[in-house]
Amino acid sequence: MDRKEIKRKITNLKEKNNIVILAHNYQIPEVQDIADFLGDSLDLALKATRADAENIVFCGVDFMAQSAKILNPNKNVMHPDMDAKCPMAGMVDAESLGWLIKDNPDAEVVSYINTTAEVKAITDICCTSANGEKVVRASSAEKIIFVPDRNLGLYVQRFVPEKEMILWPGICPTHHNIQKEEILSIKKKHPHAEILVHPECRPGIIDLADHVFSTSGMVRYSKESETKEFIIGTEKDMCYRLKKENPKKTFYSLVSAVCPSMKKITLQKVLKSMESLEPKIELSEDVMQKAKMPLQKMMDIGRGD
Repeated sequence: MDRKEIKRKITNLKEKNNIVILAHNYQIPEVQDIADFLGDSLDLALKATRADAENIVFCGVDFMAQSAKILNPNKNVMHPDMDAKCPMAGMVDAESLGWLIKDNPDAEVVSYINTTAEVKAITDICCTSANGEKVVRASSAEKIIFVPDRNLGLYVQRFVPEKEMILWPGICPTHHNIQKEEILSIKKKHPHAEILVHPECRPGIIDLADHVFSTSGMVRYSKESETKEFIIGTEKDMCYRLKKENPKKTFYSLVSAVCPSMKKITLQKVLKSMESLEPKIELSEDVMQKAKMPLQKMMDIGRGD
């Protein structure tokens, strides 16, 4: 079946099965093109709550589909490839985190949204890459257990040095492996380009940047800025959306910045999921209720973009 036929079937199934398709900014271009909504993980989960659809097909990694289910417990949430798992989210588990909590009873647990539902269920409050500083600053605790992204924790700590932060030793391999040399090589060829990087990058890459933004922050800034050229320090397919929405501007991606898990979802898998309404995200009522609380606390504080 060719791509045109797959897209035609996907369009028909949206209406037939009352489906909305959500796709993360890091998805392959053809999946981005068939999405009803494109964005970051929290933005998509929130859009799902406002969508008048019984069924949600979430094109992203595991924790994102879980968050959509947690915030939309009465809707069916399908994840086209259950093997599309976030390696960073897999670097912390509820049992190990529980031991750290027991050793630090005076600490508040701040979990990056890039965590499993089970970890969220024992978390005090969640954060995103955009509002991490805001969440930590708002905490009444003097000690913070921050999981799982050490690099994001180090970035947040720059702005709230008064807090004692226990940083879990997790990383996003895609962002952690971004090399200064690749960015500087592009900058040498395009000296007028601004460097925008994600806060999941290592401190040395953060120091190199003109601006540090979440993916939603990159979308907003690139539209509003007078700058015409940008070097984008995050997953390379972020540039597809940026170029599409800003055709008169130029975006330089980092060829090494690839998330293999994000690339597992294809048009064929989306179609299969829409036809079968499988595989569904299944979480226990107890876990969903407990995991929703830190997400809601975070949303009450605000996105921070």
